[in-house]
Amino acid sequence: MLNFELKSFQNLNTKELYEILRLRIEVFVVEQDCPYQDADNRDQDSFHLMGRDANGALLAYTRIVPPGLSYPDYSSIGRVITSEKVRGKKQGYMLMEASIVECKKLYPDHKIKISAQEHLEKFYGSFGFNKVGEGYLEDGIPHIGMLLE
Repeated sequence: MLNFELKSFQNLNTKELYEILRLRIEVFVVEQDCPYQDADNRDQDSFHLMGRDANGALLAYTRIVPPGLSYPDYSSIGRVITSEKVRGKKQGYMLMEASIVECKKLYPDHKIKISAQEHLEKFYGSFGFNKVGEGYLEDGIPHIGMLLE
């Protein structure tokens, strides 16, 4: 069971920022073998949802992006990560549920749009996200746009 905490970029301390970047690199760059520019200048205006175990280890994370930063009219949830240590234990579902709740609290007047890895369409669909538009490559990985009304 993970405990979730939401912080703005300005309220992250250097240890938390390091842990977030380390987990993002561990999963997206190393595990998925996808070198890409992770530092995209969106972190500073976003909120960061961290999921920690009882010992305080960061094992899950999402970035909640305000409307106008990734998409003109939508808020967004991105950089969705669960550590290999908690995969298969339904922690990704808890992470997305918490992320949607926080995103709706922060931006109640906006729908949520995500850029999802194509193979996770069913996972995101279980939260009510629907595919919009055509598929595309992002950093060499097939993605789809998905919208939560």
